[in-house]
Amino acid sequence: MDPEFDEFLHVPARLSIVALLAPAEWVEFGFVRDAVGTSDSALSKQVATLVDAEYVEVRKTKSRTGRHTHLRLTAHGREAFGRHASALERIVAAAREAQQ
Repeated sequence: MDPEFDEFLHVPARLSIVALLAPAEWVEFGFVRDAVGTSDSALSKQVATLVDAEYVEVRKTKSRTGRHTHLRLTAHGREAFGRHASALERIVAAAREAQQ
């Protein structure tokens, strides 16, 4: 296995969340929920796990339109995702070479 393969991050729900956050600065919780296709509670559990690992940061704000929760990758999360994505690319490249 590639040494930069991140088993923690490779959990499908976590990988989907982090991949969605990667190109953005802050993303609204509801958008992530809908894009990942999960419930509020399931997303909250995964986000809490990612926060504990210091991969994701949560910002809660209040406005006259209500409460808003936004998510973003931390610098650590962004680096971890980049390493993991590179590891996946190497694994796929090796599998393709083996097929030739």
